[in-house]
Amino acid sequence: MHDGDFFYQAFVYLSAAVIAVPVAKKLGLGSVLGYLIAGVLIGPFVFGFIGQEGQDVMHFAEFGVVMMLFLVGLELQPSLLWKLRSPILGLGGIQVIATSAIITGLVLLFTSLPWQTALAIGLTLALSSTAIVLQTLSEKGLLKTEGGQNAFSVLLFQDIAVIPILAFLPLLAIAEAGTTVAHESTTWIDGLPIVLRTLVILGVIVSIVVGGRYLISPAFRLIAQTRLRELFTAAALLLVIGITLLMTKVGLSPALGTFLAGVVLAQSEYRHELETDIEPFKGLLLGLFFIAVGASIDFQLIVNNPGLITLIVLGLVVVKLVVLYVIGRFFGMRMDNNMMFAFGLAQGGEFAFVLFSYALKNGVITDSTANPLIAAVAISMALTPLLMLLNEKLIQPYFGTKKEDDREADVIDEQNEVIIAGFGRYGSTIGRFLQANGTQATYLDIDPNNVELLRKLGLKVFYGDASRHDLLNAAGAKEAKLLIVAVDDSEKAIEIIETAQKHFPHLKIISRSKSWDDYFNMLDKDLLGVFREFSDGALRMAADALCFVGLRKNQVQRALKKFRKHDEMYLKELASSRHEHNTFIKHSKQHIEDLEKMILDDIENEAKDKDLGWDTTTIKEEFIPILNKLKEEAKKNT
Repeated sequence: MHDGDFFYQAFVYLSAAVIAVPVAKKLGLGSVLGYLIAGVLIGPFVFGFIGQEGQDVMHFAEFGVVMMLFLVGLELQPSLLWKLRSPILGLGGIQVIATSAIITGLVLLFTSLPWQTALAIGLTLALSSTAIVLQTLSEKGLLKTEGGQNAFSVLLFQDIAVIPILAFLPLLAIAEAGTTVAHESTTWIDGLPIVLRTLVILGVIVSIVVGGRYLISPAFRLIAQTRLRELFTAAALLLVIGITLLMTKVGLSPALGTFLAGVVLAQSEYRHELETDIEPFKGLLLGLFFIAVGASIDFQLIVNNPGLITLIVLGLVVVKLVVLYVIGRFFGMRMDNNMMFAFGLAQGGEFAFVLFSYALKNGVITDSTANPLIAAVAISMALTPLLMLLNEKLIQPYFGTKKEDDREADVIDEQNEVIIAGFGRYGSTIGRFLQANGTQATYLDIDPNNVELLRKLGLKVFYGDASRHDLLNAAGAKEAKLLIVAVDDSEKAIEIIETAQKHFPHLKIISRSKSWDDYFNMLDKDLLGVFREFSDGALRMAADALCFVGLRKNQVQRALKKFRKHDEMYLKELASSRHEHNTFIKHSKQHIEDLEKMILDDIENEAKDKDLGWDTTTIKEEFIPILNKLKEEAKKNT
């Protein structure tokens, strides 16, 4: 490639990303699909900004996957891996074995391929895309959910499984290695007996573990002493590239080697520094990888074989969907998490490109068989964000919101003056404070896992949907005085409020709001009170900050009360203009200026005419040390 070609391709790739990704994000499609669409558009089969020779960028772009797995490894301390051993071995192991067996059986049933080739195809297509799934789940904030954690565990097992699959593929050879491809192998273990190959591979893995534990940390300590940020960044990249080359030389997946190095360094004091330095490179190269996947889709092959490619893609997605859904139900996942788990992993993975290439080199598979499969894998990866969007928009509203299909609401055997709907992190704080002050409440929550956990902690919480009037009636809403709505879901909160006001009009209601829009919508409901979730916490932090910089505590408390009072008053005034954007912005700006001016005037004027307010805390902080010092001097004199 000439220098001019390199810069031209760099310009094309970056331009495509900068244009396509914001558009995709704006349309709610996510950055991954934006990168994939950009790759398709600039590829040789649409606008042709890059030709077939541009596909060589895939080798460079795969480095983004390598660094992503290194960063994932840094997040996984050995103790966390031990805690996740059940979902990793259980969910991941069953998924890989079951999917491989089913796909292998289907290939043998509908084709005349030998069993060795069928098994290689089954093992390869059982893997999902770590890069796309983790990126998509992270963007949607789903990585920490039950479904997200289980998806991560399955992906982790799949990544680890690549090592034995790579070692196993040469044993399936049905032709002379190297006859299907023109390239000669350059690994260190070529020509060695299988026993020696295994020993070399184990030796490399052990060297990475030992080196990461005893050599890399001292080396980084010496580099850190230079206080040159760019040198530390260079060392971090050198580490990743060095391990990548080492793993490549022994015929293993470089991504797995760097992942292992990340796990080893997870307890290093330089873990966070490594994450910070590599993150920008990871993001850029991972985007390049997604673009390269989009550009690598062979549309000419698809046009020539539309039925075959469509059948392979649909078969792959359906088989993996069914297997993942059944496994999720077997492991007791809730419907919403299980659907997200199944749709998220129902695609081929980036390691398929590596494994099919390795199978070609070792004579396990032929070009005519591998090319349609590679195209199908690329298409399935491109469809992943759309599948998750399909689940989110069309399936979740009808099926996913059922937390547990077969669980009825609990029988409520107590009635109190106060009912709390939603007993999570917010509602439980309210409930514990009321209980500590002698006021009992009836606690309702729709999350069965949360209910079971709270009951184990000794709290009497009832499972049920508080938007149902029969449940509120069973909880004593006819006799109760106050309903506290503390659920996380804003739409569910409005639904509970409307149900209570319709069937129990005497019941006073106070509610939590999570945003200005929620606050304004709840003001229209004429509630007893609407409390912004983070308002009090933010004001308390601001008050402590003012005290820390020297203002007196009672002065700060007076200003805090005045700020809260007038802020809520102004917000109620703003509610009437919230649907007129320009007017709302104008009134909001004026509100901020008036509030700041009022508080500053209060500090200046009241400080002149009133005692600055020595409170007991101030006296203790400022005079106790002086009194102690006087006592010590008196003792010396006596």
